[in-house]
Amino acid sequence: MAEPVCPSGAQIELVFGQQRAIVVELGAGLRVYEDQGRAILEGYAADEMCTAGRGQTLIPWPNRISEGRYELAGRTHQLALSEPGRGTAIHGLVRWTSWRIEAHEPHRAVLTHVLYPQPGYPFALGLRLEYSLGDDGLGVRTTATNLGAEPCPYGAGAHPYLTAGTETIDPLLLRAPGTVRLLADPRGIPTGREPVGDTDHDFTTPRRIGRTTLDTCYTGLLRDADGRAWVELHAPDGRAARLWLDESYPYLMLFSGDSLPEFQRTSLAVEPMTCAPNAFRSGDGLRMLEPGESFAGSWGISNR
Repeated sequence: MAEPVCPSGAQIELVFGQQRAIVVELGAGLRVYEDQGRAILEGYAADEMCTAGRGQTLIPWPNRISEGRYELAGRTHQLALSEPGRGTAIHGLVRWTSWRIEAHEPHRAVLTHVLYPQPGYPFALGLRLEYSLGDDGLGVRTTATNLGAEPCPYGAGAHPYLTAGTETIDPLLLRAPGTVRLLADPRGIPTGREPVGDTDHDFTTPRRIGRTTLDTCYTGLLRDADGRAWVELHAPDGRAARLWLDESYPYLMLFSGDSLPEFQRTSLAVEPMTCAPNAFRSGDGLRMLEPGESFAGSWGISNR
């Protein structure tokens, strides 16, 4: 009798010093990231199917498209409603597909995938994800190239859940760079925006999360001299988790998991996004890649 297949495909282990990461073949997702034996991501076991988007890659759009429908160059395109309860298409088309392992070194892996034209997205993309461990932690670089003969819409995101080792996120101090939040309807579709100052959604100055519910997209991100925006979680015992995103990601989703019965508020989803939710319809941050054009962006998790 054949051995059962691993639900997330091949397991690609990376090691550098006391850091360890596991990247998976399915969706080029990130299943594990640890430093000094401590989990910095809330991942999932090798014999489990990924749930709640943990560590998944979100291409060619992050978040949701209302009714899965959008218009482009005078044509209407209809995507499958992958979130039928909300009537939306969610988190792209590649997170449940097999990727090719292009390179694997002790501290580095490259995975590639060709997204072929299909109903709702009749465009071709060449995709490349590079994961690497180094002195500064984990780096993730995503590159997309339009392989077709006409311009194509493109967005990207990632869905890691950060943990600083506490049972829930409530006691953690959160520092987040967003100065503007997108208002949204009950389906998570943006309806407007407002400055976060003097609201429960302002974490530009570190403060305790407490019972704040976060399912919030931010923009207007504060950045350091290198153009990086930072999210930091600090536990009472001094443990911390830090994620950065470069200027290719002008949007950031924070999700406290209150709607997840399997792990309510046990970690914080910190989701870099190159465009806003519903960007295929609103155009908010949407990239239109010309034939042969590439677009790349980087994010990472610091161990310092």
